[in-house]
Amino acid sequence: MLIIHVFVHVRPEFIEGFKEAVRDNAQNSINETGVARFDVLQQEDDPTRFVLVEIYHSQEDWAKHKETAHYLRWRDTVEYMMAEPRKGVRYQQVFPNVPGWE
Repeated sequence: MLIIHVFVHVRPEFIEGFKEAVRDNAQNSINETGVARFDVLQQEDDPTRFVLVEIYHSQEDWAKHKETAHYLRWRDTVEYMMAEPRKGVRYQQVFPNVPGWE
């Protein structure tokens, strides 16, 4: 499994536009065969901050995701909306041991 948290800081005037674009990307992403999970979270005390929780079955599935039309559309649409470059942090699962997530 490949787990990535993508931290995004959006300029305040683009919050709603970002949410619309990220919903489109997420809805399409969860239909990819290599995507186990794709969550979008908005920080309660600072609505300009978002976290995308992406879980892929493999490194190859993540690479395929980065080539999809919906990802490329999202990337190009939200680039100017960000207050700073987004940051992806990779994680390894420690617990629970979910079958098929080895």
